[in-house]
Amino acid sequence: MKKIHLKNNQKLIKLKIGALVSKINMVDKFSGKKPITHLLLPLIGVGMAFLSGCSTDLSRNVRPSQKTNTANAQPVQESATPNNRPLVPTPEDTNFVVAVVNKVEPAVVQINTSRTVRTQVPEIFNDPFYQRFFGQRVPAQPQERVVSGLGSGFVINSNGQILTNAHVVNNADTVTVSFSDGRTVQGKVLGQDRLTDIAVVQVPVNNLPTVELAKSEQVQPGQWAIAIGNPLGLQETVTVGVVSATDRSISDISSSDSRVGYIQTDAAINPGNSGGPLLNARGQVIGINTAIIQGAQGIGFAIPINTAQRIAQQLITQGKVEHPYLGIVMRPLTPEVKQRINSLPNTNIRVQADRGVLIVRLVPGSPADKAGLRPGDVIQQINNQPVTTADTVLRIVEKSGVGSNVQMQLQRNDKTLQVTVQLGPLPADTQ
Repeated sequence: MKKIHLKNNQKLIKLKIGALVSKINMVDKFSGKKPITHLLLPLIGVGMAFLSGCSTDLSRNVRPSQKTNTANAQPVQESATPNNRPLVPTPEDTNFVVAVVNKVEPAVVQINTSRTVRTQVPEIFNDPFYQRFFGQRVPAQPQERVVSGLGSGFVINSNGQILTNAHVVNNADTVTVSFSDGRTVQGKVLGQDRLTDIAVVQVPVNNLPTVELAKSEQVQPGQWAIAIGNPLGLQETVTVGVVSATDRSISDISSSDSRVGYIQTDAAINPGNSGGPLLNARGQVIGINTAIIQGAQGIGFAIPINTAQRIAQQLITQGKVEHPYLGIVMRPLTPEVKQRINSLPNTNIRVQADRGVLIVRLVPGSPADKAGLRPGDVIQQINNQPVTTADTVLRIVEKSGVGSNVQMQLQRNDKTLQVTVQLGPLPADTQ
């Protein structure tokens, strides 16, 4: 019944509106005026409001689950398109990486080097027979050529001291430093340490922007890592990743000595990145990009900034670095090694320990030799720190410094010994 009543009301409203419009048009016709059609809008609006009221009354008979929820309805807006996107920075465009780059980039430099290489004529070409056979094609004098190099670095002192890799400036005749503001100046190598691959370059410029150094012992796998450098000559290139691992052995990248526990990162590092900074999310330097594994992807290595800072300080003040020296050849003790040693005939060595670092050989006259260590001894602790790898032994020795005494706990056959070794300087011919 209510539906029939509603239809009657609707018809009545339409008839009233139609009659009113006819009267208005008749008046305008006799008065010579055009029909005022825009008056229909408010009248129709009133009618619609009324109909909405009737519709609301009818909704009372509808079950709650069938009601339309209009309270949360939102106005319909046009979807954003690339053409009407506001030309202002958004949170997606200005993230922490942008802030780090703006903070650090002025202190990152490109380092170009050049050196002259002389190629000697093979001795065989001095033989008259070969000279007669090859004629003028035999070079009479050594040939010279200029080899160029490229790397990165960053300013650690406003008075012009720049930290980079030793292999970037090694044997260079000229060193040219380019800044992000376009300036290019000649640099001088204050010192370099090939064992840790650290070098310091001095430029005759003051009031330079500098980087902020972090504490590398606080670096953790999984944290953000940002590399800035000049890979392949592409200046001011930024790559982003994470710290993949810490305390990596240099033996993992095929090197002979492992006095540095490297930071591994998947931030892209390429030739030319060497010497550039590896940064955390606050823009602090956590390491110096130094090496990659050929053929791998996302595996780069950086020297922890604590090690680099310690070496750089010695290069600045002394021009060289003295590394502490123990004088032993060693290897980790494993069940296979233990069995092999104990099965050797005509020897009194019997390894009882299950873990530690086995001394294979001693350098005659070395600090370890003078302290009474022997082949077959198993190093179990150094300065109360357990050791199970040769890399760990080298790093503890490196941190101790030349002239310091280290306390070593050894297992010799079935006896436990405490021995003090005074570390000496690493011989120059072994660096």
